Amino acid sequence: MATPTTDRAKGPTGQLTMYTTSWCGFCRRLKSQLARDGIEMVEVDIERDQEAANFVMSVNGGNMTVPTIVYPDGSAVTNPSAKAVKAKLASLA
Repeated sequence: MATPTTDRAKGPTGQLTMYTTSWCGFCRRLKSQLARDGIEMVEVDIERDQEAANFVMSVNGGNMTVPTIVYPDGSAVTNPSAKAVKAKLASLA
Protein backbone atom coordinates (compact mmCIF):
# COMPACT_ATOMS: atom_id res chain seq x y z
CA MET A 1 0.00 0.00 0.00
CA ALA A 2 1.36 3.35 -1.00
CA THR A 3 1.68 6.04 1.60
CA PRO A 4 1.53 9.57 0.25
CA THR A 5 4.22 11.91 1.45
CA THR A 6 2.28 15.11 0.90
CA ASP A 7 0.10 17.11 3.30
CA ARG A 8 -2.42 14.68 4.83
CA ALA A 9 -5.08 17.35 5.04
CA LYS A 10 -5.16 17.65 1.28
CA GLY A 11 -3.92 14.26 0.12
CA PRO A 12 -1.66 13.94 -2.88
CA THR A 13 -2.24 16.70 -5.39
CA GLY A 14 -4.50 15.57 -8.20
CA GLN A 15 -5.17 12.12 -6.75
CA LEU A 16 -7.93 10.36 -4.92
CA THR A 17 -6.81 9.00 -1.54
CA MET A 18 -8.63 6.31 0.42
CA TYR A 19 -7.82 5.76 4.08
CA THR A 20 -8.55 2.13 4.97
CA THR A 21 -7.82 -0.82 7.25
CA SER A 22 -7.06 -4.37 6.17
CA TRP A 23 -10.22 -5.74 7.81
CA CYS A 24 -12.75 -3.15 6.58
CA GLY A 25 -15.44 -4.73 4.40
CA PHE A 26 -16.80 -1.34 3.32
CA CYS A 27 -13.27 -0.39 2.19
CA ARG A 28 -12.84 -3.60 0.17
CA ARG A 29 -16.20 -3.14 -1.51
CA LEU A 30 -15.59 0.50 -2.42
CA LYS A 31 -12.07 -0.27 -3.70
CA SER A 32 -13.36 -3.04 -5.94
CA GLN A 33 -16.24 -0.93 -7.27
CA LEU A 34 -13.91 1.97 -8.11
CA ALA A 35 -11.30 -0.36 -9.64
CA ARG A 36 -13.99 -1.91 -11.83
CA ASP A 37 -14.69 1.59 -13.18
CA GLY A 38 -10.99 2.29 -13.73
CA ILE A 39 -10.72 4.88 -10.94
CA GLU A 40 -7.23 4.92 -9.49
CA MET A 41 -6.46 5.92 -5.93
CA VAL A 42 -3.73 6.00 -3.35
CA GLU A 43 -4.59 3.68 -0.48
CA VAL A 44 -3.34 4.39 3.05
CA ASP A 45 -3.80 1.84 5.85
CA ILE A 46 -4.42 3.81 9.03
CA GLU A 47 -3.30 0.87 11.18
CA ARG A 48 0.17 1.09 9.63
CA ASP A 49 0.47 4.89 9.53
CA GLN A 50 -0.20 6.82 12.74
CA GLU A 51 -0.15 10.18 10.96
CA ALA A 52 -2.86 8.90 8.63
CA ALA A 53 -4.89 7.63 11.61
CA ASN A 54 -4.60 11.06 13.22
CA PHE A 55 -5.80 12.71 10.00
CA VAL A 56 -8.81 10.36 9.76
CA MET A 57 -9.72 11.14 13.37
CA SER A 58 -9.40 14.87 12.65
CA VAL A 59 -12.04 14.73 9.90
CA ASN A 60 -14.33 12.25 11.67
CA GLY A 61 -14.94 13.86 15.04
CA GLY A 62 -12.21 11.84 16.77
CA ASN A 63 -13.28 8.52 15.27
CA MET A 64 -11.10 6.27 13.10
CA THR A 65 -13.88 5.68 10.59
CA VAL A 66 -12.98 4.18 7.23
CA PRO A 67 -13.19 4.35 4.34
CA THR A 68 -12.37 8.03 4.47
CA ILE A 69 -11.86 9.53 1.03
CA VAL A 70 -9.88 12.67 0.27
CA TYR A 71 -10.61 14.10 -3.16
CA PRO A 72 -8.05 15.93 -5.33
CA ASP A 73 -9.53 19.27 -4.18
CA GLY A 74 -8.75 18.41 -0.54
CA SER A 75 -12.32 17.76 0.57
CA ALA A 76 -12.96 14.63 2.63
CA VAL A 77 -15.93 12.32 3.01
CA THR A 78 -16.53 9.18 5.07
CA ASN A 79 -17.97 5.94 3.72
CA PRO A 80 -19.28 7.29 0.41
CA SER A 81 -20.91 5.15 -2.24
CA ALA A 82 -19.00 4.48 -5.46
CA LYS A 83 -21.68 6.52 -7.25
CA ALA A 84 -21.00 9.51 -4.97
CA VAL A 85 -17.24 9.23 -5.54
CA LYS A 86 -17.71 9.12 -9.32
CA ALA A 87 -20.06 12.11 -9.22
CA LYS A 88 -17.62 14.16 -7.13
CA LEU A 89 -14.71 13.27 -9.42
CA ALA A 90 -16.80 14.24 -12.46
CA SER A 91 -17.60 17.60 -10.87
CA LEU A 92 -13.88 18.21 -10.35
CA ALA A 93 -12.91 17.33 -13.92
